[in-house]
Amino acid sequence: MEAGIPPPPAGPQAPPAGRPEGRDAPSRTQRLCTLLAATAYAHPQRVALVDPAGKPLWSGRPAITWTYGAAAEIVARLANGLRGWRLPAASRIGIALPGGVEGALALLAVEAAGHVPCLLPPALDEDGLVAAVQAAGINAVLTQARFGASRPAERLCRVAARYFGLRYLAAFGPDVPDGVINLDAMVLDQSGGPFAPGPGGFVSFAGGDPTRPIHRSGDALLAAIAAHRVTARMAPGARLLTLLPGSDLRGLVTGLGAALVAGAAFEPMPVFEAAAFTEALERPMPTHLVVPAALEANLAACRLPPTLAGILLVHRVPARFPPRRLPSGPDAPKVMDVVAFEEIVLLTGARAGSDVALTLAAPERANPVSTLMSLRRDADGTLAFRGRACHAGPLQRGIPQPAFIDAWLSSPFRAPVDAGQATGITRD
Repeated sequence: MEAGIPPPPAGPQAPPAGRPEGRDAPSRTQRLCTLLAATAYAHPQRVALVDPAGKPLWSGRPAITWTYGAAAEIVARLANGLRGWRLPAASRIGIALPGGVEGALALLAVEAAGHVPCLLPPALDEDGLVAAVQAAGINAVLTQARFGASRPAERLCRVAARYFGLRYLAAFGPDVPDGVINLDAMVLDQSGGPFAPGPGGFVSFAGGDPTRPIHRSGDALLAAIAAHRVTARMAPGARLLTLLPGSDLRGLVTGLGAALVAGAAFEPMPVFEAAAFTEALERPMPTHLVVPAALEANLAACRLPPTLAGILLVHRVPARFPPRRLPSGPDAPKVMDVVAFEEIVLLTGARAGSDVALTLAAPERANPVSTLMSLRRDADGTLAFRGRACHAGPLQRGIPQPAFIDAWLSSPFRAPVDAGQATGITRD
């Protein structure tokens, strides 16, 4: 919302599909937006979304802490506005927002409007954005007017001039350009209501390549979150603080998705600043921290607060597993590694438990009959995956995604092993 405009009062709606509190593996009839609505109905005053304190400096927008009730109301209002656009059901709508609260609200609103969110990589330049919206057949894009020195909405105006299939462009303010729909005004002008039915799922881009859109169904997304949460558990009302953008599978599953399934607070930091990060980390509440794996040595050199319950180190392949730096023990935070195999699947393991280096070396240590995700390592080190959490594939416009088949899927990834442990992941 613009500075000086408070969020609308919470108006929790009955959830389209209920979710028992504390459930680890959500029903496959759920979507992320319905998980939000379920917690909003049961616990409207629980904190859902938290902006970083320094947000006004790089966005010109106030930092707001949103309850589940208020967030569900905002999502419902945005969804009503999106449904007023002349788009067929299940249209693909781009999300060109940094990994902040607006990105989470936009994704949930696109789902609640009955459409499919397409996560545009934040590093794409104008040519890359043109290629991405063409490859994915994106009909509309939600963005923001200002992000530091850049002006994303202005850049997307130029993209729209080059690709006539992009019919709608909308942005959060301030200073929304002429011809761009103002999303803040949409929130104020619309009323809430029940969420529209929709397919769920999302489109992302393998390796950030704008020519390689990947579609993941709603069932497969929830399965990936459930498989991750077998290890990365959070209590309802805890906090998830993340430094990862929510623009791909690894960021969405380990961030917003995990928080919504747990009924926890989601606090993204799209702009890293050391003092602000330290201040956020030391807030007196149970916190689960999600960071790129390259920051392990930095964290090991820091004084970590006693409220830090877990640290998730996220690796993106190809990857090398360096020496472990963070301490382990009963008084130390639980340390987990998450390996993202592009947009195919995530593998999560706890150190001194379901360690990913041990699992990759000998997958039979893991549950070999899991319906969510199973792993196989062939004699040459090649990895294969199986299960609903792996059900994703190239987006082919006009061709429905193939039905899920419970079979082994070959991959271009290999896990070299030394002394009984994987040393990393390579890609053919």
